[in-house]
Amino acid sequence: AAAIISQYGGPDGELGASLRYLSQRYSMPYPELKGLLTDIGTEELGHLEMVGTIVHQLTRNLTEEQIKEAGFEPYFVDHTTGVYPVAASGAPFSAACIAVTGDTSTMQVTGDTIADLTEDLAAEQKARVTYDNILRLSDDPDVSDVIKFLRAREIVHFQRFGEGLRLAKDRLDEKNVYYVNPSFDQ
Repeated sequence: AAAIISQYGGPDGELGASLRYLSQRYSMPYPELKGLLTDIGTEELGHLEMVGTIVHQLTRNLTEEQIKEAGFEPYFVDHTTGVYPVAASGAPFSAACIAVTGDTSTMQVTGDTIADLTEDLAAEQKARVTYDNILRLSDDPDVSDVIKFLRAREIVHFQRFGEGLRLAKDRLDEKNVYYVNPSFDQ
């Protein structure tokens, strides 16, 4: 649970992804891209619920001894066994932490189609890596099955964002204005 919680509220977790995609959709110039971000952002909210459920199921009946053995004391002190968005490192979730660069001053919603979709590709890959790392640590087949499903969805999202980026570049190329912000640069 201490590792899995990172996919709930960590830097590459489901909460950040859902907020990023649902916020980026407003500045997308093409209906297909708005739909793509809405679909994936909404699915990420479902993933958030799945990860939260796993954490709850793993922690709801912990004894004091198990909490200490797992190194779960700092989390327990602040949240008992409630599910709270936090990284595995203990850093609490903040919308300001949704950045590819690690810069905590901005959320990666630039309003630029190419920049945002490229960021989304990276976000999906980082989420996949986090799920890979969780699988390396998991010895519970029930947990691993859900994590494998979520990992597979990250791969699908990566592919869909790649298709969205290709669509955006093709549309921009039709106007011979590659790598500009179509919302502003006509």
